[in-house]
Amino acid sequence: MTNRYASQDAAVSGMGCVNVAEKFLCADRLPSQRHLVHEPFCISSPSLDLVVLVQYSVVPPAVNPAIYSVRNQELTGAVKKLLQSGSYAQRQQISNSSSITQFLLLAFADTRELQLLHFWLSLGIYLAALVANGLIITTVVCDHHLHTPMYFFLLNLSLLDLVSISTIVPKAMANSLWDTRDISYSGCAAQLFLIVFFLSAVCSLLTVVAYDRFVAICQPLHYGTLLGSRACVHMAAAAWASGFLNAVLHTANTLSLPLCQGNALGQVFCETPQILKLSCSHTYLREVGLIVVSSWLACGCFFFILLSYVQIFRAVLRIPSEQGQHKAFSTSLPHLAVVSLFLSTGTFAYLKPPSISSPSLDLVVSVLYSVVPPALNPLIYSMRNQELKGAMCKLIGGCSSEGINL
Repeated sequence: MTNRYASQDAAVSGMGCVNVAEKFLCADRLPSQRHLVHEPFCISSPSLDLVVLVQYSVVPPAVNPAIYSVRNQELTGAVKKLLQSGSYAQRQQISNSSSITQFLLLAFADTRELQLLHFWLSLGIYLAALVANGLIITTVVCDHHLHTPMYFFLLNLSLLDLVSISTIVPKAMANSLWDTRDISYSGCAAQLFLIVFFLSAVCSLLTVVAYDRFVAICQPLHYGTLLGSRACVHMAAAAWASGFLNAVLHTANTLSLPLCQGNALGQVFCETPQILKLSCSHTYLREVGLIVVSSWLACGCFFFILLSYVQIFRAVLRIPSEQGQHKAFSTSLPHLAVVSLFLSTGTFAYLKPPSISSPSLDLVVSVLYSVVPPALNPLIYSMRNQELKGAMCKLIGGCSSEGINL
């Protein structure tokens, strides 16, 4: 019998069970079933090899989790908890961001006396800026002798200063007077947009003003050609448009971030860096990239302004009269000082590292770039101008005489 089985095994080997899988399948037959080796099942073929390959290399890894793990209640519960925790965290971030209806601004002081002091001080600065810029706008509009490129740009600058300081100071004054800190979500969004809009436009317009002074002093023969009425309108419109575009990009990007760090801002007004601190998403890096690009553009404006004033100073030094040199320097140096203060503090406020950030430092820097320039620009750019001062006196004197005659 042994010999008979051995002869059948030899026959199996000769019938095509030459690979490992077929030998395994054929050897698995019972001795009483060895006559089945003559069936096509034991004959090697590409389809059979593929089926066997799938059965021992693909099916077990796919079936083992269902057999050993998913049917294990303890492991199934742990997997469900893990999935639920991830979805809950995501839902919590979205819920926290969508549930914010207001922000809490930084309180200027804890005591009532300091709050009232802040209110009266802010009121004085705001009224001074309001009156000075409003007077410049009225004078330039009413006096036809001031309808020149320089005064046209000063008119736009005064208008921007007026609306920019009106965006920040009145809300801070109201919070100090009524001892409140809250600002609505829509109010914060509007304030954020307007601040970026007006301050960006001011930066562009200061560059245009520096170019106007450069052409007037260094290339006076080409002044009428380079700064015609159409060119002036185009440059002013470009300054406003650039500020609007910059504000749209920053506001949309900042307010699209999910917020999960509360709603308390470390500033007396809504500022982009303060809102970024409340973000819980890595997408805030996109807004940081926009801030870096905007800062580089601001630095480009500053270098252009600096280069323009260097050329102006070189031309002024050629003036033989010391009185003329003193007059030119006394006008140009304050211009450059205010521009440097505005751009340096604004860039520092948006690019300073969080490690050196503090409420007091943030407050001082924000005042230097958002409140001081609109209050000083009328004095620096306009009040020192004898022609403009004369027109103001005529306007005020004419109004006074008309009042007396009435």
